[in-house]
This record gives sequence, C-alpha cells and structure tokens, in this order.
Amino acid sequence: MKAGFIASFALAAVTTLAAPAWAQSFPAKPVRAVLPYSAGSGPDTVMRLVGEKLMRSWGQQLVVENRPGGNGWLAIDAVKRSPADGYTLLQVDDTHMALQPQIYSKLPHDMTKDFEPVAPLYRTYFFVVVPVNSEWKTVGDLIAAAKAKPGTLSYGTWGIGSVGHVGTAMLEAATGAQMSHVPFKEVTQVYSAVANGDVAWAFGTPATAGPMYRAKKVKFLALAAPKRLAEYADVPTVGEAGGPADFEVKTWVGLLAPRGTPRPIIERINADVAKALAEPDVRERLAVVGFEPYATAPEEVANAIAAGSRKYAGVVKRAKISLD
Repeated sequence: MKAGFIASFALAAVTTLAAPAWAQSFPAKPVRAVLPYSAGSGPDTVMRLVGEKLMRSWGQQLVVENRPGGNGWLAIDAVKRSPADGYTLLQVDDTHMALQPQIYSKLPHDMTKDFEPVAPLYRTYFFVVVPVNSEWKTVGDLIAAAKAKPGTLSYGTWGIGSVGHVGTAMLEAATGAQMSHVPFKEVTQVYSAVANGDVAWAFGTPATAGPMYRAKKVKFLALAAPKRLAEYADVPTVGEAGGPADFEVKTWVGLLAPRGTPRPIIERINADVAKALAEPDVRERLAVVGFEPYATAPEEVANAIAAGSRKYAGVVKRAKISLD
C-alpha cells in the first residue's frame, strides 16, 4: 500500500515537472482551426492573420478550416468530436458561447461543458447605421421618431436572435421605444436595405457595413461603446448622441478547445496568441475594421462567457426572443 502510494506520488511529480517541457514541444504537427465563418469574413481574416504569426512561432502549419452554416453548429460539432490534444481549435464569437444557449431550449452541445476556453482574439463594438441622406442627426432623433410612432420604425438585422436583434431589444428596453424588426438572410443584405431606405437603420461594424460606408451610401450615426474609436473619432457614442448613457452593443471572438485539453497546452496557445495580437502590424490591421485586440487569461475568457450569458438571459427573457 505504502509502496503503491510512493509510486503514484513519484509519477505525479514526474508528470508535473514534465508539463512545461511538454508545452514547449507543442506543436509537433499542424494545428487545425475550425471556423463557422466563410472565407474572407472578419473572423476568418483575423484567424489567418494571427495564424501567420503562430506558424512562425511554432514552426508548424495552422490550417484554417471554414465550416459555415447550421448556426455554427457544424463547426462546433466537428471540434467537439476531435481529440482533446490541442491540435484542433474552434473559433467562435459570443453569439455561440453566450447568446445561443439563451434562445434555444435545446442545443446539440454545451459550450461550457464540451469545451475549454483558450484565448480571445478581438472584440468589436457596433455603430448605428443609417442612410447617408437620413433626416436624423443624432441617435436622440432616431429614438424620438421611434417613440412618436411605436412599432413602425423598422430596423434590419442578420436574423432573429442575432446581436443586432438583441442589441436593439436592449435599446428599446433602455428608452421605452418600440420598433419593427426586419431580419435578412445575409449580413450584406442588411446594409443594402439601409442604403436603399428599405429599413430605417441597423447595427453594424466597419467590417460588415464598411463597404456601404466607404461608398458613401450609409453613415455611422453613433457608436454603442463606452468611448469613441480613434479611427472614427468624429462619430459620437450613443450616450453622447442623445441615447442612454453607457449603452454598449458588442461582440467578441475567441478560441476554444475540446474539454480535457491539457492545461499546459492551453496556456501555451494563450500566451502565443497574446504575443501575436501585440504585434504592431496586427493591431494596425485590426484597427482599420474597428476590431480591438483582446488578450486575457483562459479563466477570464470563462468569466466573460458567464457574464455574457447572464446579460443575454435577461434581455432574451424580457423581449421574448426564441428560436425553438
């Protein structure tokens, strides 16, 4: 009994001592990042940009595998069924991690039980997007118009239960306004509809609404963030523009791994991603599309998911949003 205990203790000690070396030897083969986004999308572009830095650091390929469709579940399921060895990662946003569990009573996965938080990549705040010739000068004007004719002012989103939909529900709750939701199948359709006047406004980012913004077909009325973005310094925050103070609509994107992935490997990936995000050229390219590099420890990623879940749960319940 005593001998067995000593042997077990010795094995545990050797394993603990070997863990840092094990992490340092990772990766010994190509790493795969599975995305529920199409090639050329914002998250895909960032993953490939950070992936270039990781490949230089690791001396191994990082293969980006796009699996769009099915609410992201195709990509999520593929990683869920992969070995928990650090060689398969999942890139998702907080819609998948925190919002979907609130709007579906049943999901084919559990984001907190089936996956380990690894590293965040970036976060982005949303602008209030209106036609370039809009009569509204401020968000206060938009809210006043919505309250004057409850339920008639239309806004576009990329689907029921999307960040755009939930963000507007938050705005309605904060102001007492009532607006009409018009969901579209594709994100690009939303801003074409805004530009054409088919809907009055929408939430959007420089990555999604940027093409219409640069073509001068839409304008950014305000930013739903705690402070202005340096690259769009002339656009006030919602609070500065007559809307509710400290009003935020944002999303963030990060990496997860299958549950059971060794902690030393998670910490190694987290540290290497943080180094990549700190490089000036990466920060510059992200800033152009309004993305803010977001680096923190795996534990803080878990806390962010939990906080988002609590926030969305209240909004979804209040607005009665469901996709069941």
